[in-house]
Amino acid sequence: MFLVAESESHVSLQSEVFVRRLNEFVSLWYTFGGGTRLDIGSDTRPALKVLGPSSAELENGKATLMCVANKGFPSDWSLSWKTSDSSGSSSIRGEESRTPGVLQNDGLYSWSSTLTLTADQWGKVGSVTCEATQGSQTLVSEILRRDQCSQS
Repeated sequence: MFLVAESESHVSLQSEVFVRRLNEFVSLWYTFGGGTRLDIGSDTRPALKVLGPSSAELENGKATLMCVANKGFPSDWSLSWKTSDSSGSSSIRGEESRTPGVLQNDGLYSWSSTLTLTADQWGKVGSVTCEATQGSQTLVSEILRRDQCSQS
């Protein structure tokens, strides 16, 4: 089991936890200070799902792709995008946005990231890859090929 303390600057400290019974109440507020979150759990790789753009959105000249990461731990997994054109030789740049990790009832986290392209850019895409990374954990990735989408 690992102790992960994250401050507002998102620096993670990991160390083994030694637990002993205390005979008096100890406030974690004074131990860690304000703005600090204490995560206790085992490293868990999230499951990724990439969702393609809707046909209605494409008709309006825009293509938003979403990557949903579910059931990961700790909360500081990062999501990023890679795109390639249909020949696989060059990348296509779009606008990325991310949500912070949301703690679920099971103690694991979920996140999402969107990649926004123009409909013209989407027409040139061969594939998009969503990647999740966290510290020394093994990379998790999910690929969506444009020809897998019914709106291609």
